[in-house]
Amino acid sequence: MLALARWLMRGTPYAAGGAALAALVPWLFWLGAAIAALVTLRKGFAPALPVIIAAALPAGFWWAQGDVIPLASVLLVSLMAVILRERMRWSEALIVGTLAAAVMVQLGIFSPPGGTELMLEQLRESSQEIDRMLTEFANQGIDTTTLAAMVIGGVTGLVVLLAAIACLALARSWQAGLYNPGGFREEFHALRLAPKELAILVVLGVAGMVLGAQALAMLSWIPLLIAGIALVHGFIGIKGMNGLWLVAFYVLLITTWPTILIVLLLGLIDTFANVRARLARSN
Repeated sequence: MLALARWLMRGTPYAAGGAALAALVPWLFWLGAAIAALVTLRKGFAPALPVIIAAALPAGFWWAQGDVIPLASVLLVSLMAVILRERMRWSEALIVGTLAAAVMVQLGIFSPPGGTELMLEQLRESSQEIDRMLTEFANQGIDTTTLAAMVIGGVTGLVVLLAAIACLALARSWQAGLYNPGGFREEFHALRLAPKELAILVVLGVAGMVLGAQALAMLSWIPLLIAGIALVHGFIGIKGMNGLWLVAFYVLLITTWPTILIVLLLGLIDTFANVRARLARSN
């Protein structure tokens, strides 16, 4: 895909056209978002604005059709690209992206078309088991409409945030491949949260639970997860291990919850212990 990135960076018309076409094609919105992020990372927000708009307009069409994920992803990855370009810290870009995604969830942007009530009614009609479960929740005093809105919004916000992070990583790898070979690998392997950044995430999560902003509590662990993933990449890189270890790691990460908890714990330990620096010294 590096050849595609090289062609896109020949000029703004190329990048804008590529971003618009990708965002218009179903399930290729991630490519349009990555193109917008690439131009933002390389040239800055103002020069990249035509490309961002070119990606956002087709994504806005899909929003009108009931799919909010493409436009939310384009806007979120563009914001994170601006932060990463200006601050040169992945951790800060991740925290800002998490906050923005949580705000989207709290504003109800990811609520299903037609409202949560209509969706619950359709679920009740489609399955007696779901109808019985929702009735039990209601008998226990749980507002099923609010619960469903929180779950749907939170899961969709999580998907959008992860998609935006993946698009940002793709754009950064393109940028490094074109202008700084090997730079992205070194940058990502060094990603870790500083103690004060971890404290910010903890405060956000607790504040979300106390103030009823559940989206903050649901998403505040994502930067720590990415830091843990970066630690695994860095460990495998330092030890010179076969790339199949990464494949096995991602299979476990996607399919098992315990792996996610372990990676979170690794990210937490690395915040205070700086594991990669210790490994580098021991080698």
